[in-house]
Amino acid sequence: MMATRARLSREEHDAKLEALHQRLTEAVNGLVSGEDWKRALEFAARFRSRSFNNTLLIYVQHYAAFQKGLVPDPMPTYVAGFKQWLSTARNVMRGQSGYQILAPVTARFASPTPEIDDSWRRLGRGEKPSWGEVVRSKLVGLRPAYVFDVSQTDGDPIPETPRPVLLHGQAPEGLWDGLAAQVQAQGFDLRLVASAGEIGGANGLTNYLTHEVSVRVDMDDAAQVKTLAHELGHVMLHGPGNEDAVMHRGVAEVEAESIALMVGAAHGLATDDYTIPYVTSWAASVPGKTPTEVVQSTAERVRGTAVKILDQLDTTMVGDGTPPGLDRDALAREHASGRKPTGVKAGPPAEATHAGSTPSVEAVALR
Repeated sequence: MMATRARLSREEHDAKLEALHQRLTEAVNGLVSGEDWKRALEFAARFRSRSFNNTLLIYVQHYAAFQKGLVPDPMPTYVAGFKQWLSTARNVMRGQSGYQILAPVTARFASPTPEIDDSWRRLGRGEKPSWGEVVRSKLVGLRPAYVFDVSQTDGDPIPETPRPVLLHGQAPEGLWDGLAAQVQAQGFDLRLVASAGEIGGANGLTNYLTHEVSVRVDMDDAAQVKTLAHELGHVMLHGPGNEDAVMHRGVAEVEAESIALMVGAAHGLATDDYTIPYVTSWAASVPGKTPTEVVQSTAERVRGTAVKILDQLDTTMVGDGTPPGLDRDALAREHASGRKPTGVKAGPPAEATHAGSTPSVEAVALR
């Protein structure tokens, strides 16, 4: 029979979870203050965003190659032209086929007045404007060009921010059943899927239209139960009917994963290696605030939701319910090893823009 944990008072819950959230905030702040993080951001800044049409072109070409077994990954990350890769001390490997995009063609125009009128004339190659003329570059057409993904290059190592690492091992006894019951009590069906490919490459997915929560089962039990806690956070906080959920997508992800950290930690399940880089990445995508400020701003909602979840669980807590601390040293060792975990739900891709997204109203589902 499952052991029953000692009940903690609301004040004890609040104090313990507030301390855990503070340690999460400090861990995020330490991560974004490091030189590795800064170098990675500087590297990513060199890759300008592609137009929607070019992003779609790249995706279609890559997906076709993926289906034929010619490439291992479902989507490119850092994409640049041949010469731009040379400027980063990396080279496109021999025999690689690039992705064809439409590159802008510009020309110089001169006019005696800056006004938009018929006085502008196109300058020829090497032609200089007359004295007093204003010169501007204008888009005059498009031309085919080729770009290459980072996976098609070699050379100097790429500076990267730490990536989430899937949890390994068994889940605390009874925790999956307790979380699943709460998901169902919220009116959502729980669906188990064979792999991330069935839910867009994610570990879990909350669909507000179909009222389904999906979790991939090709992970260890610990990773599955952590993912279920994350999705339960979305269910409780970010549905279309929740007025407080009109926010940036990054804030929603920070809240859901922070809740997963608290629920797991209260049962002795350390989620730091996944949660800290995941939370940091999404927090960094929120405009107008530092990652630390984003995490700090979620404290009240996260703590309150975690208390509600824990109060409804009849599971064995760690000791007196005190959540363990965060192991940033383990995260640093993982990052220093250079390993790249596979199958994790990553934060914002290098060229994706999440600014202004509102998960509560416009999004059908949250991961």
